[in-house]
Amino acid sequence: MPYLKVGKENSTDIELYYQDHGSGDPVVLIHGYPLSGASWEKQVPALLAAGHRVITYDRRGFGNSSQPTTGYNYDTFAEDLQKLVTRLKLRNFSLVGFSMGGGEVARYIGKYGSKGVSKAVIIGGVPPFLLKTADNPEGVDGSVFDGIQKAVAADRYAFFTDFFRNFYNTDVFLGKRISEQAVQASWNVAASASATASFACVPTWYEDFRNDLARIDVPTLVIHGDADRIVPIAAAGQRTAKLVKGARLVTIKDGPHAVSWTHADEVNAELVSFLGKAAAKRAAAAQK
Repeated sequence: MPYLKVGKENSTDIELYYQDHGSGDPVVLIHGYPLSGASWEKQVPALLAAGHRVITYDRRGFGNSSQPTTGYNYDTFAEDLQKLVTRLKLRNFSLVGFSMGGGEVARYIGKYGSKGVSKAVIIGGVPPFLLKTADNPEGVDGSVFDGIQKAVAADRYAFFTDFFRNFYNTDVFLGKRISEQAVQASWNVAASASATASFACVPTWYEDFRNDLARIDVPTLVIHGDADRIVPIAAAGQRTAKLVKGARLVTIKDGPHAVSWTHADEVNAELVSFLGKAAAKRAAAAQK
């Protein structure tokens, strides 16, 4: 199993688990809370078939990565990603982030610039800024996040059960676009995550990414479901698309938070179309 050392806590190495498949233009897929890189299973085959090299990894604290008690903030998450990019010597790569992963996309470019990055995709992402403040009236009241963190602390297993109902809008899609078994599989991944990470990541959801988004200068696609109950499209996707110069917003009709699963065909078609253009242009240029 491939691991990348990104730090150390006392006597223990902090390692990220990753998978690296295919060839062609690299695409790095960054998962959401409280899942792992395996949550991209409906996207990986489509991207491989389109001729991409596809890299997934587990955020620290989740999946098969180490479970330290430190580093649950976006500067560290972006640094972890940067170490993976460096280790794999990626060039001309695309960053695709779902939910929390949208924060890594924004902070990575905000912190390290876009050198080597060809395109960016944010799906149901937490940017630009989810917390309601005097200069951000469109945000969500802080008491909501406090309540979530208290619920995680009290009984994260019960919290995850409720969370996934709204993650997939199971009252609408269970038995149609998602099975009970798939929801259970997500719960199992969440339950195996670090208790520390499950709690500590909640305040990161309302990180202020507005300055990061202003630095994104590569073609950007924003995908968001208009029935997202976890990260409302009006507070997130619509505003992100406006703040990133030239970004295109694709709204998934009736889509819940996890459109990458429930509406995978629509999401994959948009991804392949958007990410495939650069490869096609280079191939055409090479033939001249």
